[in-house]
Amino acid sequence: MTKVHIRSEAPADRAAVHTVVAAAFGQADEADLVEQLHADGDVVVSLVAEENGVIIGHVLLSPMAAAFRALGLAPVSVIPARQGTGVGSALIGEAIRLAREAGYAAVFVLGDQAYYGRFGFDVAAARGFASPYAGDHFAVLALEPLSATTGAVDYAPAFAEL
Repeated sequence: MTKVHIRSEAPADRAAVHTVVAAAFGQADEADLVEQLHADGDVVVSLVAEENGVIIGHVLLSPMAAAFRALGLAPVSVIPARQGTGVGSALIGEAIRLAREAGYAAVFVLGDQAYYGRFGFDVAAARGFASPYAGDHFAVLALEPLSATTGAVDYAPAFAEL
């Protein structure tokens, strides 16, 4: 297997990213979300995984409304043939590294704790936050001691369209 290269998304990647995200989710809703986040200027980090010149994965971090600098991790997408091979983990790891490097206090995710827990995301730590997505799949990764552990947090407006 060839090496997967993680890099920043370039404007020329947009069509391929749309295809990857739609394939990963089996529908276009999340791919359309990525397009809307770009259109709204709500993209902080957008990375692609490339193998042999072909984009096989994508991850996006968007700003969240919170009492501290926070990002939302969504969506994470890998083409079905490469799911479960570490591509998503590599994308998430690099996105978290860039968020930490940029001085963000936290990253929130809505997803399976069995998967996201391995990166340090914690459902219990997110329980104090009020969000339309609060519940058993809403988790936070504190990148530094948080200035608040309660209060309202919300994803970028494009998420309300899902």
